[in-house]
Amino acid sequence: MSGPPAGPPPPHAPHVPHAVVFDTDGVLLDSAVVHAAAWKTAFDAFLAEVREARGTPGPPDADGTRGTDGAPGARGTGEPGTSTAPPPAFPPASPPAPPDLAPFDEDADYRRHVDGKSRFDGAEAFLTARGIRLPPGHPDDPPGHDTVWAVAARKEAAFQDALAAAPLAAFPDAAEALTHLHALRIPCAAVSASRHARELLRATGLTPLLATVVDGVDTARLGLPGKPDPALFLHAAGLLGTGPGDAAVVEDALAGVRAGHRGGFRLVVGVDRTPDGRGAAVLRAEGADRVVPDLMTLVRSVWGEIR
Repeated sequence: MSGPPAGPPPPHAPHVPHAVVFDTDGVLLDSAVVHAAAWKTAFDAFLAEVREARGTPGPPDADGTRGTDGAPGARGTGEPGTSTAPPPAFPPASPPAPPDLAPFDEDADYRRHVDGKSRFDGAEAFLTARGIRLPPGHPDDPPGHDTVWAVAARKEAAFQDALAAAPLAAFPDAAEALTHLHALRIPCAAVSASRHARELLRATGLTPLLATVVDGVDTARLGLPGKPDPALFLHAAGLLGTGPGDAAVVEDALAGVRAGHRGGFRLVVGVDRTPDGRGAAVLRAEGADRVVPDLMTLVRSVWGEIR
C-alpha cells in the first residue's frame, strides 16, 4: 500500500526501536468503545435467548429426586422380596455448573475476552468463559444464536449499524505521533483483527502516515493465527523490513500485549487511556515494558522532541 517509505532508519541508541507496529482500535482510532457496544448488543441478545430457552426447572419429586428430564428417578421396584439397585462403586460426578448468563460487561468482559481478537475468536472466548458451548458454524452464517459464527455475525451487524449512525474518529494524538515518527524516518505499521481497519484508517486520514496496514482481511488470507499469538505483529514487522528485536509494539488490548511479549519485541507498550489509569497494572502484568496515557507521551519519552 502507499505510505511513507520505510527507508533506512536514522542512527539511534541501540535500545531505541527502529520501527513501530501500532494496534488500531483503541490506540490509533477511537473505536474500541464502538466495538464493545456492538459486542454487548450481540451477547446480551444471545444470553436473553438462552435464559428464555432454559425456562424454569420443573419441581422435584416427593422424595426430592428427579430424573434428567424432571421425571421421578429410578429407585428399584419397591415390591416385597426385591432389592433396590446397589450403590455405584464411585460417587456420581457432580453436574456441570450452569452457564453464567449475566449481561456482558463492556469494560471487564470486553478487555478480558474479546479486545484485540477476531470476531470468531472473541465470540468463542466469551462463550467458553461463560460455560456455553456452541458449534463453530460457518463464516457465512447469518446473525443468530445457533453457532459461534452466528453470534459473531450479530456483532458485525451491530457494528455496521453504529458506523452508519456516526463516523469513527482518530484520537487527536494519533496523527501527531505518526507525523513525529515520520519526520524521524521511523516506519510505522497499523494492525488489527478487524476487517474494517483499512477503510477506517483511510477515512480518518491516517493512511498516508503509515508504511503498511495489516487487517482482518489480510490475516484471513494469510491464515495468521489471532492474538495472543504474535504472528500478526511479526508479519507487520517483516513488511517494515525489520525483526522484533528492532521494533516496538503499541497496544491497548491484553491479548495484544501478550502477543508482543511472546514475539520478543524490543519494546512492548501498553496504552491506557482511562482517566484514572486503572488499566495500567494489568497491562504491565501481561508483559508491557511501559504504559502510557497517550501516544505523544510514548514518542517524546523514547524518541524525544523534534528539533
